[in-house]
Amino acid sequence: MIEATDFPHTVAFMDFGTNSVRLLIVRVEPNHSLTVLQKLKETVRLGEGEFLDGSLQPQAIDRATDVAIRFAKTARSAGADEMFAVGTAAAREAENAEVLLHRLKEEAGIDLRVVSGQEEARLIYLGVASGMEIGDHMTFFIDIGGGSTETIVGNQNEHFYLHSHKLGAIRLSNLFLSDSDGPVSSQDYEALRAYIRRSAASTLRELSEFPIELAVGSSGTIESLAEVASRMKDSTSEPGRLTYGDLQAGIRMLCSLPLEVRRQVPGLTPTRADIIIGGAAILDVFMEELGLPELRVSDRGLRDGLLVDYLQRHRQTDLFSELAPRERSVLQLGRTCRFNEAHARTTAELALSLFDSAKQCGLHHMGPWEREMLEYAALLHHIGSFLTYSGYQKHSHYLVSNADLLGFDQLEITMMALAVLHHRGSVPRKGAPELSALENGDQDTLRYLTTLIRIAENLDRSQARNVISARLVPAGAGHVALEVDAAHDPQVELSGVENQRDTFEKVFGVSLDINVLAKS
Repeated sequence: MIEATDFPHTVAFMDFGTNSVRLLIVRVEPNHSLTVLQKLKETVRLGEGEFLDGSLQPQAIDRATDVAIRFAKTARSAGADEMFAVGTAAAREAENAEVLLHRLKEEAGIDLRVVSGQEEARLIYLGVASGMEIGDHMTFFIDIGGGSTETIVGNQNEHFYLHSHKLGAIRLSNLFLSDSDGPVSSQDYEALRAYIRRSAASTLRELSEFPIELAVGSSGTIESLAEVASRMKDSTSEPGRLTYGDLQAGIRMLCSLPLEVRRQVPGLTPTRADIIIGGAAILDVFMEELGLPELRVSDRGLRDGLLVDYLQRHRQTDLFSELAPRERSVLQLGRTCRFNEAHARTTAELALSLFDSAKQCGLHHMGPWEREMLEYAALLHHIGSFLTYSGYQKHSHYLVSNADLLGFDQLEITMMALAVLHHRGSVPRKGAPELSALENGDQDTLRYLTTLIRIAENLDRSQARNVISARLVPAGAGHVALEVDAAHDPQVELSGVENQRDTFEKVFGVSLDINVLAKS
């Protein structure tokens, strides 16, 4: 077992699914941060033909072994100390699964662990829930694989229901849609839906007992369906979401096309065209029966769950125990960039105090969302300095814009990236070209948040936490006072704040006085 003292440590995780093999290589640092070294995916169709006679086909085993050899070589070249590999429905159900396991061991040096359907569902839950913010909302998760579909109900921190169904895109396509390369008739599609409904009847009854507030879909099938829907005329789906209406419209369009034309549909990977309708029918039935108007789409899954499970079992860290995904991903980025965490946290604490006290003074009417964006931007404001101090805010902007910040949407990432960019230099004017991605109201928010970060950052200018606290208080008509409580003479900090006085007064429309609280 790997102990905390054995880090940094590089680990490879492989998911041998019915349709694809996925690889994730991660370096785990002593400061609890993670660096993703490689993510790869290869379509091997391990379950092709299996669900008709119960055996893995020789050609499928050959394809999976060839990919395993390449992935194992990639992992070892990256310095992987350990490799973990799991097999799901195709390996779980095959009568000749030992042939695959033997070849992977002998030719690739991989010990494949075949997991149960319940364990597969648990790992998917860990992977997906750890990458998005759902809080206490009762959430329905669905992952449609090639051979099985996993359904889960849970919130951010625990699951309440796990189930694996023998329903998958390849399985159903082999059983119902393998005889023709032409369009799929409405009669054939309805027969497919009826089969799914019968097979999942007891599960659907059980799921209907939960007060579901959110729905999340993962897997290549659901990602593809969402991408197809987003490119259709009159799509109502926002980025990262799929409405039931758009799903139905997409299914009608896909069924109307012969296979060769289906391969050319925008947003659909050509190699998935022959199995997409089988997978779509599963989602169709579950969304209809559970009355789900839309679902959020996640690109995470079982291999990500393997990483989370590994970290939970081998070392308890603050990043994978009590923190919500958004805070965890922010700290992950900061630690990867070797930021001064004490300074970052002090800046964030001071910025939040200024935000709260400014609201009490009537200087703004922003709420919890803006406060959260301020906190995370303040935590990340200095990360670009690990590249070079000169112009570090530009590097910080690039890093935030391009990092895999889990749990954030594009507006939030843009807001945080622009806030760290403009916490130095001139405050952007409303309507400036670099703010074109923001609506007018969001541009105003950015100017407020950036100004608060400027003041907070200068209050810890020495990075010695000399300023213990700071707040804004009313100081007469058209004036507010910045009250500063410091451990020692805050001359360095106040000189920095003085440089930001004009900016503060212009953005908030009041005059700023600065008071240092006397020591008792």
